[in-house]
Amino acid sequence: MSRAQVIRPAGAGHETLYVLLAALLIVALAAGVVSLRGEREDEQPIAAHQLDARRDLNAAEQGLHTDLWVAAEEIRALGDETGTAPSVAALAEEGLPPFAVDASSQSRGNHQWTQLPGGAYLGRSQDPQVAGSFVLIVAQDSAAQPDVWLRRDSAAVTPDALDPNTLIAAGWQQVVTHYDAGVTRQHRH
Repeated sequence: MSRAQVIRPAGAGHETLYVLLAALLIVALAAGVVSLRGEREDEQPIAAHQLDARRDLNAAEQGLHTDLWVAAEEIRALGDETGTAPSVAALAEEGLPPFAVDASSQSRGNHQWTQLPGGAYLGRSQDPQVAGSFVLIVAQDSAAQPDVWLRRDSAAVTPDALDPNTLIAAGWQQVVTHYDAGVTRQHRH
């Protein structure tokens, strides 16, 4: 006597359920990771007399600001060698942007640079529609950061003094740089 055993095929219902649960778990984990590691709004508040270098300057002004930060280090080094702050002509002769007259300086507002007392430099924009005028204050202390001020109108006259209150009263705005969680440039919509 032979005995026949009937084996039923496994149902697809359980397998489908397990696959859907695994997919749901993956989506839930991904959503959790994105919410925890997504871009935060950690913007540091800035004062009314300040501009954020990443968000409030146009491309030409951002380029000039970067050049001024690099130039500040060179100015400090040259000043240490000679004992006095270098003249605008010496900086231009060194080919140091933005003091050197080249195609880049022409396209960024064609600034006319003059040396101010106290280790500062004034760059008057010849085209305020492209970029504003800048004041660079180079601190003698090598640990101190340079101080950069911007005025966007054509009335950028030599400030009476280089202290913040005088510059603010004369219509200058301090350019500040904050590096936070979102250091890439953001586009306002």
